[in-house]
Amino acid sequence: MNWLDDHWLDLLGWGGSALLVFSLLQARVLRFRTLNLVACLILLVFNALLDIWPMVGMNLVLAAINIWFIVKLLGERHDDAAFEVLEVGPGDEYLRHVLRVHGADILRFQPDFVWDPADEGGHAFVVLKGDETVGVVLLHADGEVARVRLDYVTPRFRDFSPGEFVWRRSGLLQDSGCRSVVTPPGMVGAYYDRLGFRREGESYVLRLG
Repeated sequence: MNWLDDHWLDLLGWGGSALLVFSLLQARVLRFRTLNLVACLILLVFNALLDIWPMVGMNLVLAAINIWFIVKLLGERHDDAAFEVLEVGPGDEYLRHVLRVHGADILRFQPDFVWDPADEGGHAFVVLKGDETVGVVLLHADGEVARVRLDYVTPRFRDFSPGEFVWRRSGLLQDSGCRSVVTPPGMVGAYYDRLGFRREGESYVLRLG
């Protein structure tokens, strides 16, 4: 009998505990719930094998709570009623606050990002869930073309694509005379592929109306 045969149960318990701690370090709400669920299930099995039934009951309840939250989060992922799009002025003080607070994180994903609040062609949208800001979309209107300057999601909601609600409600842009939306070259495309954008060269383009 080798070492693994003698210690596999210990490894199961330590592995579940480590995953539980790791889940608590996650900023993304959906990732946290998913990892926490897996950890609870591992610890449920571990404690059941040791006949520690109070811990089995606790992990069973925690797993059920995580499942409930995961189902709720996934159900709201593309729900218009769960997210609200608020158009603000390009120089709006709250917008400036959000860009300042998340400035370092924004530059991690878009090092060349620059936003000029005095740009007459600038359009800014803040995506909200209740009273919490979950995303910002910044555009520059170039004639009938709206060019994406920023499509940012805050860390807690990075498993979601709140910017999609700006694109869905195309009337927000059409009322400004825009007939198409163009992303910057090289932007990750999986999110845009699902929303009617088409690849044109290194950019993605959405035709409005």
